[in-house]
Amino acid sequence: MQNYLEFEKGLAEIEGKSAELRSLARENEEMDVEAEAKALDRKAEQLLKDLYKNLTPWRKCQVARHPDRPHCADYIKQLFTEYTPLAGDRNFADDPAVMGGLARLGDRPVVVIGHEKGHDTSSRIERNFGMARPEGYRKAVRLMDLADRFNLPIVALIDTAGAYPGKGAEERGQSEAIARSTEKCLNVTVPMVSVIIGEGGSGGAVAFACGDRLAMLEHSIYSVISPEGCASILWKDAEKMRDAAEALRLTAQDLQKLGVTDLVIPEPEGGAQRDRKEAIRRVGKALEQMLSELDGKKGEALRKARRQKFLDLGSKALV
Repeated sequence: MQNYLEFEKGLAEIEGKSAELRSLARENEEMDVEAEAKALDRKAEQLLKDLYKNLTPWRKCQVARHPDRPHCADYIKQLFTEYTPLAGDRNFADDPAVMGGLARLGDRPVVVIGHEKGHDTSSRIERNFGMARPEGYRKAVRLMDLADRFNLPIVALIDTAGAYPGKGAEERGQSEAIARSTEKCLNVTVPMVSVIIGEGGSGGAVAFACGDRLAMLEHSIYSVISPEGCASILWKDAEKMRDAAEALRLTAQDLQKLGVTDLVIPEPEGGAQRDRKEAIRRVGKALEQMLSELDGKKGEALRKARRQKFLDLGSKALV
């Protein structure tokens, strides 16, 4: 069943009427409603284009969080072969919010790491809605160490509202684990490319995003804080999240202008949730492109260029 966002109510009505007409026709073979149903389809198609032509930052937040968007497990299943998952941080436990392991992207052996939100109620609870605990980031560090040791490129798929802020996570060193993961991204001597496939929230996202290249899907977001959190702090009113989303400059388009993201990946009409396979294919193409750009660069040269990239960010934003 198609899930519709708040601003898609008109689209839901038109598509619902079209589906209802065809359902009636199946029950009564004498009814000929195809012409009317096709007219509704064309109307819905045009409305979809109009809605997504110029989304506001807040609407982009809603699309980035859409429950039907493909998640990390979907990308791994479609894009990678010979995937061998690795679990645990060799210290405390395994964190299901972070998944990763050895795999092949085409003919290229890689280490893939990503946040997994889950696809239904039980899996979302199991995965903690993609909000990783310290053991998740320590698992990621272990995987990055493995990639560095065996000279394997690293692919990171980011989709999290942020790291889990619970009492247990803080007691086990959440901030230190995020910092160690960020440090490891900056210091590995192998190519590292990251893609924000949905939400990129706070340090929980930064911990996987400090590689050589960062791409974002067209309707994904990347921000130091959620619009709701920002509105609660600045205006003491979470309902001002639309204003906060505007002020945060969290869209892929804004961040490309600021030099934060290197590539914006176009999504299918109506967002990745409308054509999951095509969206995943486009991300795969972007990953191959970014990794190809890094071919031949090794060791200290890679690390030096990566360091310079982040040192340059502030100066580019001020130009």
